[in-house]
Order: sequence, then C-alpha cells, then structure tokens
Amino acid sequence: MTRIPMSPPIIQPLPISRERPLWSVMIPVYNCGAFLKEALESVLAQEIPERQMQMEVVDDASTDIDVQQLVQEIGKGRISYYRQAENVGSLRNFETCLNRANGHLVHLLHGDDYVGIGYYSQIAQLFDQYPEAGAAFCRYRCVNEKGEKVYDKTPERTTEGILNNWLLKISERQQAQYVAMTVRRTVYEQLGGFYALEYGEDWEMWVRIASRFPVAYTPRTLAFYREHAHSISGSRFSSGQHLQDLATAMRLIQQHLPEKHRRHILKKSQRYYAGYGLKVARKLWRRVPNQSATVAQIRQSLQLYQSPMLYLLSLKLHAMMLLKRLWN
Repeated sequence: MTRIPMSPPIIQPLPISRERPLWSVMIPVYNCGAFLKEALESVLAQEIPERQMQMEVVDDASTDIDVQQLVQEIGKGRISYYRQAENVGSLRNFETCLNRANGHLVHLLHGDDYVGIGYYSQIAQLFDQYPEAGAAFCRYRCVNEKGEKVYDKTPERTTEGILNNWLLKISERQQAQYVAMTVRRTVYEQLGGFYALEYGEDWEMWVRIASRFPVAYTPRTLAFYREHAHSISGSRFSSGQHLQDLATAMRLIQQHLPEKHRRHILKKSQRYYAGYGLKVARKLWRRVPNQSATVAQIRQSLQLYQSPMLYLLSLKLHAMMLLKRLWN
C-alpha cells in the first residue's frame, strides 16, 4: 500500500440498522505529544456522553511519547486508542480515522489543535437547521506553540447560514482548517477520502465537497489551529515542497469547477500562492537565515506565477541575503 493514494480512498458505508452516535471525534496523531493533552481535554470539557460521541485517538506509530498511556490518563476509559502497526503517513492515517468513525458527523481533530466550548453544540445546530448541508465549519483562530494568538481568520459572513458562491471562493484559496470543519460521514462515503498530496489535501477535499453539497457556517470562533515548526506544513517549508503540493492541488481542483470558471480561478490561485510563498521566504530568512530554504521558496513561487511585482519582491530578498553575506 502506497503512503500517498493517487485516487480518493474508499470509505466503507456502515449498516443502516446499526445504532450509532451523532459524533465521531477522530484524533489522528504523530509525534505531537506536547499538545495532545490540550486537544483531548478540549473535547472532554464539552461533557458530551459516550452514547452521543465516539472519541478515538489514531496513532501513526508515534515515537515521542507513550500516546496510549496519555490517552488512558486523560480519558480514563472515555477515549479509545488505535495504533498503526507502522508509520503509514498522514493520508493513510486519515483514511483509517474515517473508516473507524461510526458517528453520523465526523470531526478530524489533529492532535496539536483544539476546540472551544460550544463547538460541537453549535455545529450540530447548523446541521439540524440546514439538513441539506454536507459539511459545516466555524471561524478559527491561529495560535502558536504557547497557545498565543497569531491571527483570527477573516469571517466568511457575519451571520450563520449556508455560504453563497462557496465553491468559487474555496477554489481560489484555502479558507478552512481541519479543526474547524465537520463533515457528514455519508459525504466521505460518497466522495472518498484524502489523496494525492500531503499539504493542501484538505483544500482539495473542501472543494470536492463544495462542488456536490451546500456548506454551512458560523462566524463564532470555536476552533484553534496551531502553527508550529514541527507540524507537517512546517517540515515542508524548507524545501518549498508545500508550494509544489499546492500547485498539484490547484490542478486537481480544476476538475470540480464549471469549465467557464477554471482558467480565471487557476490564475487567481497561482498569483495568491506565489505571493504567499515569497512572504514565507521572508519570514524564514528573518527567523533562521537559511539561504537554501529561502532560495527554494523564491524559485517555487516564481514557478507558480510571474509578475513585475513578484520579481521585485524576489530581488529584494536576494539583496537581503547578499547584504547578510557581506556583513559576515
């Protein structure tokens, strides 16, 4: 079995007659022991009984801590634990999560993120109010390793409801994080799991869902997404691989769009993420002056999109690196 499936993995339907909880909170983890306690406690604090919510940690053969012991200490029998026999990679671990989920609503809560009080009741209310919705999500806050605010995501709208023109908006750039998003299990059963890439795979999934189902939203900030150097995204920045993955995601997203919108959306995506890549390059250079990582970011950014402004920004970055070498 390949670590990165090239087509959406099959998510097996569950028997109709089976008695099931409303929620499955599936917690994929790999070497995020420093943050897992907070993730688990944020769900337990909602005080949702076991008959209404499955909670399970799916461990991709972590090596940093004894994850099972932590789950037992925090959950006291309330949280199930499953460990992969070997490290299978994030996409296969998500596939395992989805197939092991037995609730009607599936929340993939990464072990380094956490939710605020009221997340589950608010999202459940959205699904009740909008039964046509295939997914629902909330506004989120990005936090650092210490849980300190980095930024609040711009709200998609000021009131709760079904998002209008969501397919075109989400196709242009990533607008939601796993921690904020809940999906009906039947939607995963129809569309399959995550595939093709390890950065931006959720973006493609949210687009895939939006192309087939209405999506509901609340502007309440009830989810907390953590940025840190040891996350999957952080480990891919130094080589610029994340920009290559995003380019692949853009190509996959094209198939979910009406033909008349494809070229326009693709150019907007390329322009946005090329600029984003140069911002990352500047941030990396200021944080850890690594010339090879910075150059990789610049190169990959300009492969995505070229414009006079982007060339000017890249020249400024090259000048910063040259000055650094001269001063040393």
